[in-house]
Amino acid sequence: MAERDALICLVINLAILVFFLRAVLSWFPLEPGGVMAKVNGALFTVTEPVLAPLRRAIPPAGRIDLSFLVLIFGLFLIARVFGC
Repeated sequence: MAERDALICLVINLAILVFFLRAVLSWFPLEPGGVMAKVNGALFTVTEPVLAPLRRAIPPAGRIDLSFLVLIFGLFLIARVFGC
């Protein structure tokens, strides 16, 4: 049971990191074809299937994408339940 909880905590923490990195990279202009643009593209590919449905349900507040905040908050809540 503890191994399963540790694995769940690891997955949640990695997801939080990936979504956080995507959010941070979205703040900076990236050189097309550069390494960071490729990293951003990979992060987009991994995160967009989760964020797209949230965006349809949660409209943006001006220039702020609230779907990120809701998702990160939800992941922190889930982590708290598992004692991460």
